[in-house]
Amino acid sequence: MKSLNHQLKQLCDRCREGSYATQAKRAWMLSLIANQLHELGYRRMTAQSLKPKHVEALIKHWRAQNLSIGTIKNRMAALRWWSQKVNKQNVVARSNEYYGIPDRRFITNESKARSVTRSQLDKVRDEHVRMSLELQQAFGLRREEAMKFQPSFADQGDHVRLKGSWTKGGKERVIPVRTESQREVLNRAHKLAGRGSLIPSNRNYVQQMRIYEGNTLRAGLSKMHGLRHAYAQNRYEEITGWKCPAAGGPSKKSLTPQQREMDQAARLTISQELGHERAQIVAAYCS
Repeated sequence: MKSLNHQLKQLCDRCREGSYATQAKRAWMLSLIANQLHELGYRRMTAQSLKPKHVEALIKHWRAQNLSIGTIKNRMAALRWWSQKVNKQNVVARSNEYYGIPDRRFITNESKARSVTRSQLDKVRDEHVRMSLELQQAFGLRREEAMKFQPSFADQGDHVRLKGSWTKGGKERVIPVRTESQREVLNRAHKLAGRGSLIPSNRNYVQQMRIYEGNTLRAGLSKMHGLRHAYAQNRYEEITGWKCPAAGGPSKKSLTPQQREMDQAARLTISQELGHERAQIVAAYCS
């Protein structure tokens, strides 16, 4: 293990703030950042040697990778946590605007929906990662939820129940099992995971996340959060009978009063199934 990676790991081990999932994500991001700094030519860094030039180099690298605004902001939060723990708060500007990182756009006319085909899944070597991707696509799960998914607990017959420890914000939720294809995915998840989760017993969450990232990258898959977008758009059409604006359907302004009621009901249902508190957030998926 490189010196910087080791020191950041020790920092995370000493400063256990937030939920287990938050700690694991932070440790994973800092390990990734340390590797990227090494690749960018900063080979002899320590946790104490973080400087503004390193932050700027990372941001330039992330932009070149065409990462989403949300991903960049999450990594900036990890950098700020690092800088605070080594008493170098001024190294990272307090505002993302300083670096030209804009706010997230919740309403967009561009569809971010993604799907994975059988041939694409066949390129994913790890069977647990393959299964997680299928669960993401079938039920609109977040990556973490699909990795921590325990079929023996979640499968309630006509719906799946997600534990709060799997979800963002610790909120339990249920998602209906509506189709034969969803049932088929669940049956195969049972067979693979048994009484456990989609994280093999010989790995922890951080290790499985790295394997997920590596497997999807090698398979040519990216922006898998788009599977949630596809789920939301499909559910919208299923509930209303017409496509959502992001998928080429009519704008909200052109709907009749009755259609607007159906539109609002669909957005509320989708919001609950995706684990959001407000129906307005669905605009990020359906516009």
